[in-house]
Amino acid sequence: MHIFRHSVALLLALAAASLSSTACAQAQQTPSARRSQRASVTQRVGAAEIVVAYSRPVARGRELFPGVVSWGRNWSPGADTATSVAFSADVLVNGQALGKGTYSIWMIPQQAEWTVIFSSAHPVWHVPYPEGKEVLRVPATPATGSHMEALAFYFPVVEPDSTVLNMHWGTTVVPLSIKVK
Repeated sequence: MHIFRHSVALLLALAAASLSSTACAQAQQTPSARRSQRASVTQRVGAAEIVVAYSRPVARGRELFPGVVSWGRNWSPGADTATSVAFSADVLVNGQALGKGTYSIWMIPQQAEWTVIFSSAHPVWHVPYPEGKEVLRVPATPATGSHMEALAFYFPVVEPDSTVLNMHWGTTVVPLSIKVK
């Protein structure tokens, strides 16, 4: 009986050690959380759907504009893979025509007016800027809002055939007016 108890105890200890080493190996293989989390936002406008997919860098007390992002240089608003926007129908962006499709978004920040660029290059890394792939450039006037720690895209206004898409990071808000054709 004593040998039986000892054998059972030994088997239980070996099984526990095996499970523990398997859990440790799995934990070591699990990638750590990203500093810039992936996000997406979808909005239906009439019969059209707009989908923005991006990574959300965090301000972490840094000066953003200018600072982390320089004035006058091409910037993909986000981190890692360039931010993309997909339109299921033809649209007008700030009054200019853009065909249905998926585009990477780039911006050239300035103090008074930004340039927003829609590029046919996608999926693509957020650096370097994909020269020669521009489909549309539109001007956008930045505004000041409350502090947004992690970069965000959102639709604060939605009408039956139009919407506003905001890019918001820190206290900078860049609105884009979108009308479905």
